[in-house]
Amino acid sequence: MMIKKFSLTTLVSVLLFTACEDFEDFNKNPNEPTSVTSDVLLPGVIRSSVNTTQDASFLVGNNAAQLTAKTLRLEVDAYTWNAFPTYWEGWYNSLTDLEIIENQAIQNNNQALEGASIVLRSWIFENITDSYGNVPYFEATKGAELNFTPSYDDQEAIYMDLLSELARADQLLASNSGSIEGDILLNGDVSKWRKFGNSLRLRLLMHASNQLSDVGSRFQSIVSEGNIIASNNDNVTLTYTGSFPNEYPLIPLKTGDFDAVAIANASVNVMQGYNDPRLLRYARPNNEDFETDPAIIGAINGVGEDCSKSGASRLGVQYYNYPNLTQASDLGLDIAEGIVITYAEVEFLLAEAAAKGYIADDVETHYRNGIQSSMEYHNVDLAPFGWASFDDFYTNSGVAYTTPTDIWEQKWLALFFHGMEPYVEVRRWYFESGNSFDGIPFLGASCGNSNNDQLPLRFLYPGEEQSLNIDNYQQAVEVLGGTNSQNATTWLVE
Repeated sequence: MMIKKFSLTTLVSVLLFTACEDFEDFNKNPNEPTSVTSDVLLPGVIRSSVNTTQDASFLVGNNAAQLTAKTLRLEVDAYTWNAFPTYWEGWYNSLTDLEIIENQAIQNNNQALEGASIVLRSWIFENITDSYGNVPYFEATKGAELNFTPSYDDQEAIYMDLLSELARADQLLASNSGSIEGDILLNGDVSKWRKFGNSLRLRLLMHASNQLSDVGSRFQSIVSEGNIIASNNDNVTLTYTGSFPNEYPLIPLKTGDFDAVAIANASVNVMQGYNDPRLLRYARPNNEDFETDPAIIGAINGVGEDCSKSGASRLGVQYYNYPNLTQASDLGLDIAEGIVITYAEVEFLLAEAAAKGYIADDVETHYRNGIQSSMEYHNVDLAPFGWASFDDFYTNSGVAYTTPTDIWEQKWLALFFHGMEPYVEVRRWYFESGNSFDGIPFLGASCGNSNNDQLPLRFLYPGEEQSLNIDNYQQAVEVLGGTNSQNATTWLVE
């Protein structure tokens, strides 16, 4: 008979190992999952990314485009921009969970979910690069690979990859394989995700139309396929239920914070000039008379004594619930949605593409459709403005198409609360007008601005990047000419 001998060290090790195993088992919560599935993650990613974009629209996008105007904290109107780090963090945080969703889709061979993830990822990255220029892209969200200092990629390379990825997403979604569970944006409708992705490609191509030599053939190819947003039923918008966490992000604001933004003088002047019924959706009459006397006053974007904001009208009833005042429900309206991209925008993209010769379609048909679909989306009331029908409005208001800048003007109005898109498009038109407002007949430089009447071309990089990603931050700044400047040109405006 053999007797096994154990050293004291061995015995202690065995006891400790057993004790650790028992301790870990004791501390495991059988009701808490060790991993989260994509159907649980996806609603949060959609909600957080759309909410971030709506907030950016409220505080920056609409104001920079002079659809609305700041009445407090005037740095946007004054052209003294900062990094707006909340948006950088919000968009990148959404991408972190989206990376998990996309990886799970690949592992499960769920091509529909993979395609939808690519489309959503592309839209989020579009917002980031349109706002900041060169940003972390190819190495972004690689924390699981211990890459916490991602390099900044050229905007041109980002745009080329986004267009390529969206084409790949279309193929995945066309396979009719898999499903999109947890989709609070398009209710799991794969065909609508295809239309979303392809329409986003058209938006990106128009953004880059001054840089790409083959933009016309690319545009024509997508339109010929036909899988683009074709009615308001295809709109990519987040419908809010009215209760936390799925509540329109402006509703919980304090009254003073919401009142920090008013309808702008520029947009009021254009809409009043045409007797445009969208005025009563974008703004609230000072006298609360929505039927016989919709008196609305716009605030002038800018700073100084000559930039009057006194008496400016509040934003429309769908964007905030004022106590003891007219509510959206009183007018048979729903609370505003979180807009990603709409049929109206796509029609104006097609109108401009036709005007530029990218497609052989009739310019005015798309232009007219853009205006009409925007009005229908906002459920306008024609009666207070004296119109019998949309045809009556189009024919007799003076809005009928005559020149390409008409497309710019009407698209600008239709992009109300479309995230950063109103600013991005104004910036493109500014560039096409020789880096001047002279070619944009409905806009001018912000009143009393501190930037020599120059429209800022980008957000600054967040200060946190200087401490957490200093080497790559410095390289990115060098590309901008050695300074983190709001006036530094990016690929889109070079």
